[in-house]
Amino acid sequence: MKRILNISLLIAAGILVFTSCVKDLDTVPLDKDEVTAASVYEDTTNYTKVLAKLYAGLAVSGQIGPNGAGDISGIDEGFGQYLRGYWYHQELTTDESVMAWNDQTIKDLHWQTWGTSDVFIAAMYYRIFYQVSICNEYIRETSESKLSERGISGDLRAKIGFYRAEARFLRALSYWHALDLFGNVPFVTEDDPVGSFFPSQIQRADLYAYVESELLAIESQMMNPRQNEYGRADKAAVWMLLAKLYLNAEVYVGQQKYTECITYCKNVINAGYTLEPEYQNLFLADNDHLDEVIFAVPFDGTYTRTWGGTTFIISASVGGTMNPGDFGISGGWGGTRTTKAFVQKFTDITGNTDSRAMFYTDGQTLEINDVGFFNQGYAITKFRNVKRDGAPGSNQTYTDTDFPMFRLADAYLMYAEAVLRGGSGGDLGTATGYVNELRQRAYGNASGNVSTIDLDFILDERARELYWECHRRTDLVRYGLFTGGDYLWPWKGKTMDGMATDAKYNLFPIPSSDMTANLNLKQNQGY
Repeated sequence: MKRILNISLLIAAGILVFTSCVKDLDTVPLDKDEVTAASVYEDTTNYTKVLAKLYAGLAVSGQIGPNGAGDISGIDEGFGQYLRGYWYHQELTTDESVMAWNDQTIKDLHWQTWGTSDVFIAAMYYRIFYQVSICNEYIRETSESKLSERGISGDLRAKIGFYRAEARFLRALSYWHALDLFGNVPFVTEDDPVGSFFPSQIQRADLYAYVESELLAIESQMMNPRQNEYGRADKAAVWMLLAKLYLNAEVYVGQQKYTECITYCKNVINAGYTLEPEYQNLFLADNDHLDEVIFAVPFDGTYTRTWGGTTFIISASVGGTMNPGDFGISGGWGGTRTTKAFVQKFTDITGNTDSRAMFYTDGQTLEINDVGFFNQGYAITKFRNVKRDGAPGSNQTYTDTDFPMFRLADAYLMYAEAVLRGGSGGDLGTATGYVNELRQRAYGNASGNVSTIDLDFILDERARELYWECHRRTDLVRYGLFTGGDYLWPWKGKTMDGMATDAKYNLFPIPSSDMTANLNLKQNQGY
């Protein structure tokens, strides 16, 4: 799948011209020389190529890469890459990361002082809806009627059926991101007409119901767990997304769905995945095809060149006295570190006890007096562009390290939390056992085992296990600790010791550009 991502990315550019999600969620070229959907799908090989573009939408930023012919405009391509934008929103806004750079409003994310004109929020918003748009077009062009019109039958038609289900999964994934980050958003599917119009706004509860219904509908249409090409989604990816949807249902719709969360966690756990014996291996340049990973965003130094993704995660985390060669890169960007609040989740920061404690402290201070200096705050060494044998990845500028979006450890921890929150179908003994499996891997023996667990412990364990993997903001919101004053970390609220922040920041605002252009939209409360 890493290699397929580079095949004919221009195909999708001919299908869709994206300018803004307010009135051009789905448009067609006006230039008679442009490639159109009708001509693209006359060639049956393009069903695979355009599917590759849908997956590539999570990994690359445009049609050429690392810059040139960007998918969205108005921001540097690196800043506008999907995974990088998602990482900003899920990590920079929390205790797990701070940023030294002064690019526009980047520090507002950590300070929780952002507003409706924030360029990084707008980039994430438009990136989500660009992804929705290209998925809509693919789903529209792979309907039963369209395939019949083109005379497609037999094995190819069956294969395209899997492709279409995967496109619906990718659309559901992006709509879940919209649901989680923005709440009430513009809503368009393949059933809407192609052309310029102002989308209506769907309410958060209705979007939740839509995402749930889509995932339940495609569950039986996806390939069985661990049977698809690497980098493509299968039934287990659907189960993971359902489990995450249900775990957060109280936030989204005010209803407890912990029993349903347990059900889908068990589906994943029983599907044959196993924990990778060495925690560090999950985040190295040869981390593809690991038995723990359920759904990954693949990166390759040759075929998926981007300033986002793991190239950003690794390069931005290296600076000060750190040796870039140790991370398989030619130079560090001196940007991201972590806060004292996160460091204190570990009783031993050396990594000699709990191997998940991956901190670089030489020349770094624990306290952060000014977030603008890289040497203030411990650096994180979790992700590397280095293979298990110590050799660097294929390219020292663009990384080979894949991003594990869903993995078995998360299913274990979701199961445990859902049991503790009162869901049925699971038991506390099994939940504790799953937690101890993770801790035995981390400690190398049973010395880290616990006999009892509670919700506070699970939140901290999720931080220790899943940090920098784009879970933290959602976790803190679910626990009621993201905003307000019950949990403070350095520079939350733009003060060194942290201060309470407004509950409005539990959601990001609809960008002012869309609010101005589309009168169907109503801004999130407080903005």
